[in-house]
Amino acid sequence: MLVSMAFMLAVLGSYLYTTLRGKHVVWAGLLARAKLRGDERILDLGCGRGAVLLLAAKQLSTGRAVGVDLWRSVDQSGNSIEATQRNAATEGVADRIDLHTGDMTALPFDDRSFDVVVSSLAVHNIGTPAGRDQAIAEAVRVLRPGGRLMLADIRATRRYQDRLAALGMLDVARRGLGWRFWWGGPWAATHLVTATKPAAAWSDAPTELDENDSR
Repeated sequence: MLVSMAFMLAVLGSYLYTTLRGKHVVWAGLLARAKLRGDERILDLGCGRGAVLLLAAKQLSTGRAVGVDLWRSVDQSGNSIEATQRNAATEGVADRIDLHTGDMTALPFDDRSFDVVVSSLAVHNIGTPAGRDQAIAEAVRVLRPGGRLMLADIRATRRYQDRLAALGMLDVARRGLGWRFWWGGPWAATHLVTATKPAAAWSDAPTELDENDSR
């Protein structure tokens, strides 16, 4: 009984730490190591209340951090565009962000619009493998040649990795983000998938799902 209770408390403690602090520490480190110039356009897919979006904005001087979301509370409690605007004002970056309502599977942006695309715990909310594949393809579409993708999630990250490789992305890699990003324990770990868009013209790689690739 005592062992079981101690285990449950440890799981709860891990979850709360990740929610309140761990994910912020990890993403702050990832963005710092990205060595941004400060003039980039950064897109956050499924930005929610702005945890990653606002950290990205703090790395910018003349650039813009752009968030897109459907603003559904089923994906994140208290999720609304107004909440994100308030958080941006509190963090002093309201003048560096733009917020849009949109679906990750059909982004409301032109091709090659962003230098960096990030996403944290959002793509898995799409209900089907085909939909998640399409979101990955959309992320690649809006990246400029030479642009970078950083996608953190708790499920399907090996599939994201395979999809990015199939789309012709370079330096595709996947790694665990450590205990600070555990949702209760190592069985609920967050993994990061990274990739770079080729600097050459990107027009031949498929963006639509083949019939055999939607499983």
